Amino acid sequence: MRSLASILVAVCVGYFIYQYSLKKLPTSDAGTAATQAISLTGVRADLLQIAEAERDNIALNSKCSSMDELISSGALKLVGPERAGYRYEISCMGGAQFQVVARHAPAPEGSSIRYPALAIDSTMQLQEIQ
Repeated sequence: MRSLASILVAVCVGYFIYQYSLKKLPTSDAGTAATQAISLTGVRADLLQIAEAERDNIALNSKCSSMDELISSGALKLVGPERAGYRYEISCMGGAQFQVVARHAPAPEGSSIRYPALAIDSTMQLQEIQ
């Protein structure tokens, strides 16, 4: 009986440690669900890839190109202009200046999930925008 009680206490302690450690897991962005971390990491990687392809394109062709042009020319190895509900847009601002923005449709009304809009510019600075 004593060994059964010891095992039960050990399981309870293990469970509380497990629960505590889950609550302390880092989130990728404030207000986002933990399950979004993988998607947001992929979106950030895509933004970096798109910005690098755009910089290379500007260096070679002296002009800013759209997502479709980058994909069709083979300069960008993405299947399409979106991932996990995020849609990518390139804004050309003249010269070698550009901005790539990733936006998601708004979360359903009353949902606690937040979909941050992310952007990278020609200086390769990745940031959250409004």
